[in-house]
Order: sequence, then C-alpha cells, then structure tokens
Amino acid sequence: MSKPLALKNSVVAVTGGARGIGLAIAEAMRAQGARISIGDVDLALAQKEAARLGGFAHVLDVRSRDSFAEFLRATEAALGPVDILVNNAGIMPMGAFLDESLAISDAQIDINFRGVIHGMQLALPGMLLRRRGHIVNVASMAGRFAIPGAAVYCGTKHAVVGMTEAVAGEHRDSGVNFTLIMPSKVLTELSSGTDAANPGIPSVTPQDVAAAVVSAIKKPRLHIAVPDYLQAAHAFYGLVPSWLQERGRRVFGDTGILTKLDHAARGSYDKRLAALSEKSGR
Repeated sequence: MSKPLALKNSVVAVTGGARGIGLAIAEAMRAQGARISIGDVDLALAQKEAARLGGFAHVLDVRSRDSFAEFLRATEAALGPVDILVNNAGIMPMGAFLDESLAISDAQIDINFRGVIHGMQLALPGMLLRRRGHIVNVASMAGRFAIPGAAVYCGTKHAVVGMTEAVAGEHRDSGVNFTLIMPSKVLTELSSGTDAANPGIPSVTPQDVAAAVVSAIKKPRLHIAVPDYLQAAHAFYGLVPSWLQERGRRVFGDTGILTKLDHAARGSYDKRLAALSEKSGR
C-alpha cells in the first residue's frame, strides 16, 4: 500500500451518497475535514444533504459512463481534482433466481458492477498522473459468502471483489490505494424485511461502515470486513471441506430469504427498484 492521504481538505466523491451508507460516509468524511461531492440519481435529496454538509451535489446515474464522467467533471470544477472516490451506489433485490426479471438482473449488473467499472476507469487516470489517490469500493460479505435468494446480487459483489483485487495488483506501485469494504447486513432500507430471514447474520449500522471507510483512508488496507472479525471468519471458512460447509449452511438455515422474507416490509424499496429498473442507463 502507498502512503495514506490526509483527509482534511481532500476531495471525496461518493456515489449513491444521498441516503443510507453513502450519506453516512459523506458525513464521516466531512467530519474529518474533507470536501464532499455527493452523486445520486435523486438530485433533490443529494442537493439537500450536500447543503447541510457544506458540500457539492450532482445528479449521477452510475449505469451511464457519460453521467459518471460529467459527475467527476463537475466535482473537479467545483472542488478540485478527486482525491478519493467511494463507489457506493448499489441495489439489492431479493428472491428466487428464476423469479427475478431480466430488468432487475440487468439493473444490478449495471449499478453494482458496471457502475464501479465506470468510476474506476474514469477517476483512476487522473490519480495515476498525480501519483496519489484512493479508490474505495463498497462491496459486501456477500462477495465472499454466497446467499441463496440473492444470486445476482452476490454475483455482482463477487465481481467487484475480483476486479478490485486485480486492479490493485496492476497499480500496486502507483501511489494510489485501493480498498474493498465488505459489510455484513447493514441496517438500511436495502435490508428491510430480512429480520426473520437471516437472524444469524451480524448487523451493522451505516455509521459502522462509514467508520471503516475513514479507517481505510488513514491506514490503507485492501480488504476490510464490517464487522472486522468476519475477515477471519472467511479465512477459516475457506479451510473447511465443502461437505461440511454445506452441512453448516443447512443447520444455519441459509435459505431464509427464500422462505421467510417479509415482502410487505420491503414494499417501498421494491417499488423504488422497479421504477429504477425501468430506466436504462446504457
């Protein structure tokens, strides 16, 4: 890892920053003295939160490379070159793989994975030229542990993990740092309706995730699990024979999303996802 950046006066661009984890990250970065740019499809909310934080806001649909490029261009014009890019925007539909519509699957691939590609390919050249910067990709422990009932979501998060590891390897001596943030269940609208579906999964708050991001900037690491002990749990899991993994999953009841998901509690989130999936970002 390269020398850490000082957060004070650094320009931090956060995608999906108007609510949930993204907003918590923006708040935590601002508390450290950083200059904040919030990108979100909900421009009105982004502007409201940016005004509260004394930051900048711009509309951003991460599915569109042109939209992402304009977000970064506008951020640079308003605040200066981006020192830290936090690729946070993401969606998490739940349900059986064969019941998922093509539109919802495409939206996950485009937002959760393609959006991260866009951000990295657009922000990284300038960071490499300046030989300083940090890209933080908010993935998930679902990018390590597959969850029945969230197949495409898990696929996108596995993809983000693999891609980030590869790009970090390509640029290990560049002066630019890379971090994967991998939370367990985060208590936001994204995880609504899952209380009975996955009671054994540790829960964290958006503020816990934001604290991990701040920690990653101050003391760069490629992998950070939230909570941190899950990193060791994953390492141990990889040593367990596959037959024992499966038996443990059965005992644990890892199919809860398929059988115990509270669809009523997820109603408002599912409606927002449906509206989002109708819009093409390509």
